[in-house]
Amino acid sequence: MEKIIIPHHGRRVDCMLYRPEGGGRHPMVIISHGYNGHASDHAYLGEYLAAEGIGAVALNFCGGGNRDKSGFSTTEMTLFTEKQDLLAVLDEVRFLNWVDRDRIYLFGSSQGGMVSAMAAKERRDQIRGMILKYPAFCIAHDWIKQFPHAEDIPEEIPFWDMTLGRAYVETLYDLKWEEQAEGFDRPVLIVHGTDDEVVPLSYSEQAVKRYPDAVLRAFAGEGHGFTQEGDRRMAEMTAAFVSTDGADR
Repeated sequence: MEKIIIPHHGRRVDCMLYRPEGGGRHPMVIISHGYNGHASDHAYLGEYLAAEGIGAVALNFCGGGNRDKSGFSTTEMTLFTEKQDLLAVLDEVRFLNWVDRDRIYLFGSSQGGMVSAMAAKERRDQIRGMILKYPAFCIAHDWIKQFPHAEDIPEEIPFWDMTLGRAYVETLYDLKWEEQAEGFDRPVLIVHGTDDEVVPLSYSEQAVKRYPDAVLRAFAGEGHGFTQEGDRRMAEMTAAFVSTDGADR
């Protein structure tokens, strides 16, 4: 593993890059963490994929968590700034000399799953497939329910040990997760726990009906944040999905 920095839009994305051993070109998985997360949250997945001959890069969203060191404030972060971060990473890794640019996959967890869906719709021709771990397709609905009108949004919003800014919610009013799903026709694997109390399983059940080529694997008894066993299964399924270009789901 090596750390790399990708500058864009006047800020920088810190990443953890996992390169498989051996020559030739390898498929690549871009890993996006969830709300108030960090690239290291998915170190196990990056290491597992590299051992299976699959490259991986886990990014830290700018302002996406209290452990981020980019200098971009959490009050400036929105789903759309995170999409910019993810696309900047995509633009960088596509041209690494050991990456098969025709086999680049997105992996997103929770909020990172929603952001991955947004990025995949925009760059469909550059993404071979997508793996979503309890994707937070509920974000816009949940926040707009809390703030039905833009004038209700305060300048700062303390939430889950992190402070958001007004823009985070203000940019959600016109965001329809269903439109993101309908805009991507490559293979999709969704893994979601049956006991998730943060993002209801029903959102993923709806998503597989909207994606033209998607499969949902429900993990019995798992919540929002898998157990060690759940993460092991998820890593194995991700590697199989990438190795077979979406055939093994």
